[in-house]
Amino acid sequence: MIAAPSSGSGKTLVTLGLLRALTRQGVAARGIKTGPDYIDPAFHRAATGKPCFNLDPWAMPPDRLRALADQAGAGADITIAEGVMGLFDGAADGRGSTADLAAALGWPVILVLDVMGQSTSAAAIVEGFRRFRPGLSIAGVILNRTGSDRHASMIADAVATLHAPPAILGAIPRDEFISVPSRHLGLVQAEEHQDLDALLERAADLVEKHVNLDLLRSLGEQAAASGASPRAAPQTANGPGLPVLGQHIAIARDRAFAFCYDTVPLAWQAQGASVSFFSPLADEAPSSDADAVYLPGGYPELHAGRLAGNSFFLNGLRDCAATGKPVFGECGGYMVLGEALIDADGASHPMAGLLPLTTSFAARKRHLGYRRAQTLSPTILGPAGSGFAAHEFHYATVIAEGPGDPLFAVTDARRENPANTGLVRGSVAGSFLHLIDRACT
Repeated sequence: MIAAPSSGSGKTLVTLGLLRALTRQGVAARGIKTGPDYIDPAFHRAATGKPCFNLDPWAMPPDRLRALADQAGAGADITIAEGVMGLFDGAADGRGSTADLAAALGWPVILVLDVMGQSTSAAAIVEGFRRFRPGLSIAGVILNRTGSDRHASMIADAVATLHAPPAILGAIPRDEFISVPSRHLGLVQAEEHQDLDALLERAADLVEKHVNLDLLRSLGEQAAASGASPRAAPQTANGPGLPVLGQHIAIARDRAFAFCYDTVPLAWQAQGASVSFFSPLADEAPSSDADAVYLPGGYPELHAGRLAGNSFFLNGLRDCAATGKPVFGECGGYMVLGEALIDADGASHPMAGLLPLTTSFAARKRHLGYRRAQTLSPTILGPAGSGFAAHEFHYATVIAEGPGDPLFAVTDARRENPANTGLVRGSVAGSFLHLIDRACT
């Protein structure tokens, strides 16, 4: 588990560097991302050429976490998980942290420590993190943004004075630090990065030069040999998750609709469904053979004008709805199912018009957090009262929503702030929520 005291410490670049460096050495490395994140996993996939699973310790029960970890690691020599935020930071109810996932899996933690502006004080941070949660193994430290060899040596010497000190795996100089461009929902998507492979190679070069990869692998082998985490039943990895929407599910996939977990189509296929993909940005309609359509989230607001002019795509959605095929949209997909989407410049773009909804990015407001949701009526998601663990993260403002039947009754992670959200009209349904698991914790 690659973790850090806080966001911005460099754990993403360290993780990518490790994954690419090991892969190009011939090591079968697989990446995992902690929690609800749609952007980092695409970078993991690019670094290894393999799918990246999201494991969410707030939304998923322990058996499912272990099963997905086992599935991700099948055939791999090493599995490397990237944490989220700071090591102990979780949801509003205190659960769901990177530490929770590491503890559930019995995985050792490698702490990425940004030491710019400090020296021996860094040892106190390491000691505090080591002591804060008994039973959690802080097995190693990677120093990031060191000023010189002397700077790194001072910190390593201080860490060595601790009781049972973790290993110093390496030190990355600050003048070699690299970063990834970001936007309002996180990093710029992997496929939009103009020099992605060069970035990954540069990160791998840094890691190979400054991090002891043999020691990293040894720590992982020791953890695996200890059998700290029992293996789960294989079928647990394929459910509960997002309900199977049909026998042939057409999934929107391109730069505007990229927020779909790798586990979703894999689980649907494992349960007997077939899936196909189509690109709304290329003006493609769902396959005529599909009996259900899934529009995941993404960045439709950045392509609203283009989507509004793609009549083959929009009419394809309308034809599906007219024939009673289930059409389900999450977040960005929900906005496209609406009547209009107003972009950041205030221009209004007509959308599919399948739900009475108008959204705007002209006056942005952040909506962020875990949600507990229950359906209010029978839908493709199940009977009324079907429970889900979900996550909400968007900057869109609802200008008009309804009249119509709401899809979910929701509360936040603390079971507070009850509200209704989303819309249902015939076979069309959607909301701003990203559904993670049917077992609402």
